[in-house]
Amino acid sequence: MSRPVTVYVPQDASALSVGADEVAAAIAAEARKREAAVRIIRNGTRGMLWLEPLVEVQTDKGRVAYGPVEANDVAGLFEAGFLQGNDHGLGHGLTGDIPYFANQERLTFARCGLADPLDLQAYEDNGGLAGLRAALEMDPAAIVEAVTESGLRGRGGAGFPTGIKWKTALAAEADQKYICCNADEGDSGTFADRILMEGDPFTLIEGMVIAGLAVGATEGYIYLRSEYPHAIAAMKAAIGIWNEANLLPAGKGFNLCLRKGAGAYICGEESSMLDSLEGKRGVVRAKPPIPAIEGLFGKPTVVNNVISLATVPVILAKGANYYKNFGMGRSRGTLAFQLAGNVARGGLIEKAFGVTLRALVEEYGGGTLSGRPIRAMQIGGPLGSYVPAAQLDLPMDYEAFAEAGAMVGHGGIVVFDDSVDMAGQARFAMAFCAIESCGKCTPCRVGAVRGTEVIDKIIAGQNVAENVTLLEDLCEVMVDGSLCAMGGLTPMPVLSALRHFPEDFDRPPKRPAAE
Repeated sequence: MSRPVTVYVPQDASALSVGADEVAAAIAAEARKREAAVRIIRNGTRGMLWLEPLVEVQTDKGRVAYGPVEANDVAGLFEAGFLQGNDHGLGHGLTGDIPYFANQERLTFARCGLADPLDLQAYEDNGGLAGLRAALEMDPAAIVEAVTESGLRGRGGAGFPTGIKWKTALAAEADQKYICCNADEGDSGTFADRILMEGDPFTLIEGMVIAGLAVGATEGYIYLRSEYPHAIAAMKAAIGIWNEANLLPAGKGFNLCLRKGAGAYICGEESSMLDSLEGKRGVVRAKPPIPAIEGLFGKPTVVNNVISLATVPVILAKGANYYKNFGMGRSRGTLAFQLAGNVARGGLIEKAFGVTLRALVEEYGGGTLSGRPIRAMQIGGPLGSYVPAAQLDLPMDYEAFAEAGAMVGHGGIVVFDDSVDMAGQARFAMAFCAIESCGKCTPCRVGAVRGTEVIDKIIAGQNVAENVTLLEDLCEVMVDGSLCAMGGLTPMPVLSALRHFPEDFDRPPKRPAAE
């Protein structure tokens, strides 16, 4: 019997949502019908979401891509000889040569989409575990120094230097320390954490184990949002496989548990997440003390985002200088930028810091799906600034964005064309905060409700100038008085909309309806 041809069909949630299971079943059925030897591997997504389901065929030349494939396309693909990598209307040539993919710098996501996410041997064959093995030969302080020297900053949005956080936890004396992964990816337009956990879960586990070795923690928790059932299943299975492999030497144990969040956006804030892990209602804690000194159950705790922890293995495997050589200024390494909204080619793009918004949105994203001009982009989630098209040449860099009154955040980019109503978008930010506030501090709890009411008056054309002034004053109170970033950042999209799109707030008074 001839050697089976390997065909890859993603099992990522984005691919499943557009029929990947049906495509895999159709390929299996057509292969049986034609008596063709085929081995189907369910891999993670490559991040080119506009091409999902993206089917890849292993050939002598490499992996050849076809997409987006529907179940009723399968017979035609077989007829065209796609098992040999032949041309077809859905063909894109070698996956690695697709410009969207070829022009990336894949470090954190280097293995995503290469193999079955739960195949530990394939993980190792593709470079996995090299960082852990390097860490096992180092003392804790040396691991922390490597992460510090790399310039890695928190990829969850805050941008705080990861090495400083780890150094603080290492220096803290306690009988128990914890590593907590904040996988409560709730920002609109973000999906990098989900893609990583579903497509390469061992990378996250390896990063958390290295963090444990670095600070002396023997227990870890992944706080994963309940809205990600496929990621939950993948992480649970990966943890079980990792434990069975027994990869750590005697005396170096690390117990890892997964906990599901219950849909509260505020639990993306680290102290609220810790309260939730302890079985309490997720409410922001006053600081100090910081979690690295007094965190989960009152013990020193490192809290990092999925991408922060998943980046650690490549730093340990290839060295701090290797990673540090990517990026610009104080923004070192790469970030997984995520394109969503009104964009022709949505997906994940891992690039070094310094790439411009224009390159991401126009060159990778292909502009708007509607074909209309870009008017605005919201960067960094629902509390991020609205950036106008005039700033498309802004480099993706923490400091450059801060100077422009914006933030990089988690790397999510939501695109809007010129039909968007920016006053309505500003209202959404205030209303979102009013719903998701934990309620602990007055500026956030009350300010967001009042802010929504004021914007409603502006939209209705009631005393527009006076209400705009009132809105700006209210935003100032929220920024200065809120306990955490929930209330402190809500004014950012509101004020950016006012600053860049004042014409959308200049509403004429509504006339009473004729009787």
